[in-house]
Amino acid sequence: MQDTLQQKAPPLFTKRVVLFLLSQNLSIFGSSVVGFAIIWYITLETSSGIYLMLATLAQMVPHLVISLYSGVWADRHSRKVLIMLSDSFIAVATLVLALVFSLGWESIWAILAVSVIRSIGSGIQSPAVNAIIPQLVAEEHLVRIQGINQSISSALMLLSPAVGGMMLGLFGLVSTFYLDVVTATLAVVVFSFIKVAKPKRAEETHSVAADMKVGISYTFSNPILRNLLICYGFSFFLITPAAILTPLLVERTFGGEVWRLTLNEMVWTGGALLGGLLVSLKGNFKNKVTAISLSLVAFGSCFALLGVAPTFVIYLIVMGLGGIFVPFLNTAEIVMIQEISDEDKLGRVFSIVQILSGSAIPLGILVFGPLADRISIQILLVVSGILLVAVGLIYGRTASKQQVVKQAEVPTQGQ
Repeated sequence: MQDTLQQKAPPLFTKRVVLFLLSQNLSIFGSSVVGFAIIWYITLETSSGIYLMLATLAQMVPHLVISLYSGVWADRHSRKVLIMLSDSFIAVATLVLALVFSLGWESIWAILAVSVIRSIGSGIQSPAVNAIIPQLVAEEHLVRIQGINQSISSALMLLSPAVGGMMLGLFGLVSTFYLDVVTATLAVVVFSFIKVAKPKRAEETHSVAADMKVGISYTFSNPILRNLLICYGFSFFLITPAAILTPLLVERTFGGEVWRLTLNEMVWTGGALLGGLLVSLKGNFKNKVTAISLSLVAFGSCFALLGVAPTFVIYLIVMGLGGIFVPFLNTAEIVMIQEISDEDKLGRVFSIVQILSGSAIPLGILVFGPLADRISIQILLVVSGILLVAVGLIYGRTASKQQVVKQAEVPTQGQ
């Protein structure tokens, strides 16, 4: 069977790969534009930190909670159908909100309610998207496609704040909602033309909870997966100061001008765009463990250097360098999981990844947020950066040993 798959391995850009990239990035772009517009609208209308906190929670918590179930659904049902239904679900909810606002019933609480619905939709979609990629892309092209996808996503993330601001300023929030409805609808239509082979399915159990237990047991009984996910959790926790507190660092240290805060975000995204292009040109990683380990060491080093940067220009250079390693880390992790996980459990594995990453950052905010008012952010960045370097080195050493052991066991099993 493997020989047959290798003989029929498609070229890099098949019709369904192009349609997949187009569909997903249309969906991401519309959601990103609306996300920025909602945050800015709430900021301008309320000037309230509490409402901004509620908006952030509405976007994150439902996504995290639904992940407990969405991985099971991605393994039980058609991933193509799940992706299309979740995009349609988001589009309908946003359309209802647009109509409500058009009728003059403007409400922050309505925005928060729809944000919860949108978050649920994206939480259902994410494991299905990551799990369906190996069904669409030949194994030898997984790394390159991930790099290309992340490059496109990074480019759109550079554009979406500008588009969101322009739409909100020139046409108002309702028009921004309609833009998302259009992009989501187009994404569903495009995705409907993708032909996906029926994946291997395990025998279903009688309850979602039982399938969840099977997924958790499978994930954490695999030493390579377990080690990767532990590393993933610690990494996201330690990345939090750089992800959340750098705008505050810029304001306190270099000045609170809007252009400085804008450059702070754009340089990081620009670095990620360049990194995605480099990954797509590279095409593969000889050793994904090494790629993950070195990316974490690079992250930690850059974060520590941000804490001691003497000028804003040097700070931006270091920030851009750090952004380059985002696609290397993400691509190596995602492709490694896709390659070592059984196809019928892939959705559940990615849901566990989603839960870990989704909970590590809020936990980090609870820890590092209050500390930022008592300890300088520079110190937090230096300390978290050094710890992240340690995590990368420890992961690289332990995971490499596990690979050696696994390779040594293969001939024995064959005998």
